[in-house]
Amino acid sequence: MPICTLHPLPYKADPAYWFERIRHAPGAVLLDSGRPKATRGRFDILSAWPLSVLEPDENESGRAFFQRLRQKLRELGDAELPVNSELPFAGGLIGLLTYDFGSRLETLPQQAKDDSGLPLARFGLYDWALITDHQRQASQLLFHPALADPERERLIRLFDSAASGESASFRLSDRFRADLTIDAYRHGIERIQAYIQAGDCYQVNFTQRFRAECSGDAWAAYRALRDACPTPFAGFVALDDGAIASLSPERFLHLHQGRVETRPIKGTRPRGEDKQSDAEQAQALLASEKDRAENLMIVDLLRNDLGRSCRIGSVRVPELFALESYPNVHHLVSCVTGELADHRDAFDLLAGSFPGGSITGAPKIRAMQIIDELEPTRRAIYCGSLLYIDVRGEMDSSIAIRTLLIRDGQVSCWGGGGIVADSDWQAEYQESIDKVKVLLQTLEQLPS
Repeated sequence: MPICTLHPLPYKADPAYWFERIRHAPGAVLLDSGRPKATRGRFDILSAWPLSVLEPDENESGRAFFQRLRQKLRELGDAELPVNSELPFAGGLIGLLTYDFGSRLETLPQQAKDDSGLPLARFGLYDWALITDHQRQASQLLFHPALADPERERLIRLFDSAASGESASFRLSDRFRADLTIDAYRHGIERIQAYIQAGDCYQVNFTQRFRAECSGDAWAAYRALRDACPTPFAGFVALDDGAIASLSPERFLHLHQGRVETRPIKGTRPRGEDKQSDAEQAQALLASEKDRAENLMIVDLLRNDLGRSCRIGSVRVPELFALESYPNVHHLVSCVTGELADHRDAFDLLAGSFPGGSITGAPKIRAMQIIDELEPTRRAIYCGSLLYIDVRGEMDSSIAIRTLLIRDGQVSCWGGGGIVADSDWQAEYQESIDKVKVLLQTLEQLPS
């Protein structure tokens, strides 16, 4: 089996030190664990100059697109890491699935307006990456065996050289505004609760979008957001005419040596203004029967989703209703695990589970139909995923919440939550704002 080669670099806790060398390059992408402020993530992965870029054809099914991705990985070629290396990526695919890619995996209506201009999915095939392991405090260039020697030498020179120190700025022309009026938001929740009363569903995730006019460099916006709200599943994806800036706290699917893990978030409280009120908010969330019931519904949905691709009897729930705290909110988080069945791979796992149940509702298909009916515009990257799948079949992925799309002089951000029978519409409206308030305020307070 061919072996990847590694080139050591000085350890840097903040990946911006490295990424700023390539951020203008085609296909520049950063999967960011939020260090040094965030503490849960272990690795940062960044790359650029993909060998090829793949997007779904106009009428291509999701499974057919996944088959094309499989073929691209085969064309790059199998590879293993050097002995004792624990790096998560050995060359392969890095990219995104929008929430709306779900319509290529299931038969769904498409009434909501598509005004984002994003492809349903986009993946680059990368034969190198710069990976930082924060546990071992090591930064390394990883080269797939297929990478040509001159390109390897160019990359070593690039990252061994001093950074340019280029400054960048970003500003808004006005404050963020919600697409939906308060009355429209209330009406949406009332419609969902009517569907629940009629027995159509148990829970539906309902979202509103906030937008503002902007100018400047999207990387500067990401740097400011990352500083204000570091999270373990963050990421920055350069687009031809803008970028995706994600500050997600939520893992979607992790596949390592055949073991699958997903960590759904369901249940939120804002952080308190002092230690006592903060502790009270956290305790209220842990004691909330409503939030625990919402979380349990999604855990059951994800057990079913993982069961499509995992060995019978292997799906477990080792962690239920755990508290995770971030700069702006407390979350209730659970963990579902399984063992991948024989003759199944990362793409089968994605096809059976995407989009994540924590941001759709239950039952999933009916919830997605209701979402399409009640949300006036498609979600685009929001509630989709940033992910990698390498040549060994390893995968990690986020749920793209707390995520902004910056393009064509406009920045969009989404916030929402799970609606159940006893949801109070005013509390749900406030929660949709609490989740993204730190992001919106951070950009609004940048100097003009």
